[in-house]
Amino acid sequence: MSLNLTEPPFFRVHVFCCTNQRPESHERGSCAAKNGVKLRNYMKIRAKELGLKDIRVNTAGCLDRCEQGPVIVVYPQGIWYKAETFADIDEILVRHFVRGIPVEHLRIQPENPQAGT
Repeated sequence: MSLNLTEPPFFRVHVFCCTNQRPESHERGSCAAKNGVKLRNYMKIRAKELGLKDIRVNTAGCLDRCEQGPVIVVYPQGIWYKAETFADIDEILVRHFVRGIPVEHLRIQPENPQAGT
């Protein structure tokens, strides 16, 4: 069986939302403790309401940015976001996925891990 690299992908974008749960006393915290599950659920609903059928919003385990959570990563671009509110989710969906403009003030940069805080 040969791999056909010219086939269109099932989805243009995959969005991974961390919902990892750690004990409340854990020093790094967790995205679930910071409403990661509610934010992921909201993002899924809003993406459908906006008609974004070429985007797949997925649950992710730990993305190893616990201190900056709730964390979202967008592939294939590799753009990382900290989204704390429903308004943050709306801004990401509309600006990034509808208009094609990353939301800079919510981004977490690998070279500047404190961004987005």
